[in-house]
Amino acid sequence: MKLVNRHTFAWLIVIVISFLAIEGLVSVGILDVFYEMALVQIGINIILGIGLNLIIGVSGQFSLGHAGFMAIGAYSVGIVYLDNPTVTGFFLGVLLGLVLSGVVALLIGIPTLRLKGDYLAIATLGVSEIIRIAITNMKITNGAAGISGIPLFDAIPMRQLVFIFVVIVTIIVVNYVRSSDGRATLSIRENEIAAESMGINTTKYKVMAFVIGAMTASIAGGLYASYFNTIVPTNFNFMKSVDILIIVVFGGIGSFTGTFVAALVLGILNTLLQDVSDLRMIIYSLALIIIMIFKPSGLLGTKEFSFSKLFSKKIKKAKKGGSTDGSVRN
Repeated sequence: MKLVNRHTFAWLIVIVISFLAIEGLVSVGILDVFYEMALVQIGINIILGIGLNLIIGVSGQFSLGHAGFMAIGAYSVGIVYLDNPTVTGFFLGVLLGLVLSGVVALLIGIPTLRLKGDYLAIATLGVSEIIRIAITNMKITNGAAGISGIPLFDAIPMRQLVFIFVVIVTIIVVNYVRSSDGRATLSIRENEIAAESMGINTTKYKVMAFVIGAMTASIAGGLYASYFNTIVPTNFNFMKSVDILIIVVFGGIGSFTGTFVAALVLGILNTLLQDVSDLRMIIYSLALIIIMIFKPSGLLGTKEFSFSKLFSKKIKKAKKGGSTDGSVRN
């Protein structure tokens, strides 16, 4: 099997062009500090949305606990990186957040993921609140005052670091979905009873997706802590989980392409409405309501952009055109 084929090469070109386009806009001054901040926030939201879409859109589990795992990653980076303000310290903080969020997700996922629907949503919401309250009452996290003065990661510009993590997280999650484990997880979403009757360990795959989603949220939390320098427990309350859920639903549950589009659209909309702060949330909410009325499945539904489908269509058209030409000549 080739590691690099024309499909992966096409995606590589898209990644490189996107990176160069962003850097070019920054270098000529079109993307100033304000818009760069918005761009970083969009990147962090993409990471959060991809992880939650894996849980909701792929495994079919309705979770409202994503903000709690984001808090674990943020405080891990905040504590470690503040004590050791080096590149090593930053990545040690990210690694600590990954381990802690993975362990917590595993411990709570095994009992709670046996629940379904609203019961699961309430259970994961409770877990997120437990994490937030625990952080509020711990001395190492500085309680309700939070942690301030967290160093900005300056080895490379933060926009580049976030871009790199967006690419890495997307590759990991998409390849998981396309693997045999991912197909087993998808079968649970479609019909859990049928999947279990075929011998699939449904609890195992639901927990696996839950753990991966939690770890991606931890990465986003670590990036958030370093970029904004200050974190408090209220940054990771119930409304933060709802914000992430809105991105997933708005883009289309089960569509990672939709997550990218939704994070971009909502991020741009939020940025453009900064000048009308009094009406910003009203306009923002109305836009969401109107789109969900006319497109209840989200912007893309379950559709994904794929170069393989694009190339296969072109090949079919070429073959069809060739056979038609041949029949005319005959």
